[in-house]
Amino acid sequence: MSSYAKKNISTKQSQESEETRISQENVNESGTQRTEASSQKRTQEINAVSLLENFRLPKQNRLRKPKEFRKVYAEGVKIKGRFMTAFIMPSETSFQRIGITASKKAIGKAVSRNRAKRLLREAFRLSKPKLAELKQNYDWVLNARRSILKVKMQEAKDDFQKILAKVELEEEKNLNKGE
Repeated sequence: MSSYAKKNISTKQSQESEETRISQENVNESGTQRTEASSQKRTQEINAVSLLENFRLPKQNRLRKPKEFRKVYAEGVKIKGRFMTAFIMPSETSFQRIGITASKKAIGKAVSRNRAKRLLREAFRLSKPKLAELKQNYDWVLNARRSILKVKMQEAKDDFQKILAKVELEEEKNLNKGE
């Protein structure tokens, strides 16, 4: 050891560090400290994950392949709303399916496109009770319009529900024609 170290570095332990030691009551078998809060935190994390599972849109309810999108664009009906344009086509599945687009040309930066897609996805998810009332299941493609970036969730949901009302009216017309 250098002479500087001998003069300036103490080898005695301070009293403060002795006081901060962990008592044996809070140590488990592996020697790590355990606290009540950490187990509560883990429980909250588990509950949050299971809660999120309830809000997710299952994969079977999403259009994922470009081929599926193209088919809806080509064969579906176009309905314009204030914040979105919907293309719908009767589906062969036993449930409603959705595809969402937010183009760089229409929306701009990735952050804005992601927000627009979240709003559309949530509007669809919150409208599930109304979707269940439809006589038929559809494949939906929702295209975001730039104006969606200026509104809150409720306005986007209301716009989607107006589109749903148009679809219901069309179903009623077709039902009356068939009789």
